[in-house]
Amino acid sequence: MALNDPNWGRRGNSEGPPDLDELWRNLTQKFNRMFGGRGTGGPTEPRPSPFARLPGGAGLVVAIAVALWLASGFYIVDASQRGVVLRFGKYIETTQPGLRWHIPFPFESAEIVNVSQVRTVEIGYRNNVKSKVLKESLMLTDDENIIDLQFAVQYLLKSPEEFLFNNRNPDDAVMQAAETAIREVVGKSKMDFVLYEGREQVAAAVQKLLQEILDRYQTGIEVSKVTMQNAQPPEQVQAAFDDAVKAGQDRERLKNEGQAYANDVIPRAAGMASRLTQEAEGYRQRVIATAEGDASRFQQVLVEYQKAPGVTRDRMYLDTMQQIFGNVTKVLVDQKGGNSILMLPLDKLIQLTAANASAPDAASAKPAATPEVTPPPETSTRSRETFRGRERETR
Repeated sequence: MALNDPNWGRRGNSEGPPDLDELWRNLTQKFNRMFGGRGTGGPTEPRPSPFARLPGGAGLVVAIAVALWLASGFYIVDASQRGVVLRFGKYIETTQPGLRWHIPFPFESAEIVNVSQVRTVEIGYRNNVKSKVLKESLMLTDDENIIDLQFAVQYLLKSPEEFLFNNRNPDDAVMQAAETAIREVVGKSKMDFVLYEGREQVAAAVQKLLQEILDRYQTGIEVSKVTMQNAQPPEQVQAAFDDAVKAGQDRERLKNEGQAYANDVIPRAAGMASRLTQEAEGYRQRVIATAEGDASRFQQVLVEYQKAPGVTRDRMYLDTMQQIFGNVTKVLVDQKGGNSILMLPLDKLIQLTAANASAPDAASAKPAATPEVTPPPETSTRSRETFRGRERETR
């Protein structure tokens, strides 16, 4: 009221602290007018107070009582609170934190409201999730399934006036509005979405719808958070639901295993098919190139043979003998030359003996392996036939 005005009780236009004597005189004048006095006496000619007319010390007692009555109008508002001043039950103003004063009872009263306290309302349970309230927690989803849902709503006050005058029971209002919002959201959602992947989306939708309902009724409440405590099927069908969930998990697991196996086999089969294709193509190119090379060589040999048959025949004979005798371990000595000095390739003989000795060991180490038979080259066969023909011609 008047004490909240910073200029109340100051002398003139001075910016100093208020004069207590002048403050007391102003209060005395106001109460004189209230009790029938004229209140026109100036500071130099003060009118006698009505308390002075009382006999003996009764005036002092009444003055002390009035002072105590006036002091009862002081109240303190904390930083987290707001004061709501009422005059004969009608809203007058909202005071900020600090030391405040209002006309004492029965003229005015002050309601202190804590606007920073977080209040909690529980829907579907009380104090513990196990203490369920089935009439609040059982809800019907869009796919006609029943779920058991418990959640909590935390809210603050954003308007002390609306909170005091527009709510008879704020917790009941929040509970009913929250139950309405959650049933509407769950009724538009599938059971799997509410139970598993859509919990956060459901909580956000409930908070938004709940705030709209509370603002529509002007409750002065601001929803800070909606928390999903528990969401599950009813206890009567919990076992069947767990079996269905396990079956679904097994299905997903088998599907993932099959996909993993396919991802492992298909690339390997594709790689093997590509390798075989490339090997076949390489074999085809090699055979073609070998055939073409053999044909070209035969044609070149034929041309040279036609030019000089004897020289070409001798050259072919020498090449064939070189190939034949290069693969044998026998030493041939020509006695016709009369040369008594013999050269024995001992180093090659030792190497061939060591190779023949190690061959049985390798065969015994791998008994299951099939020995590869290397066919004799065609050139060796041709060389032998040519050599035999020359012998027949010489004879």
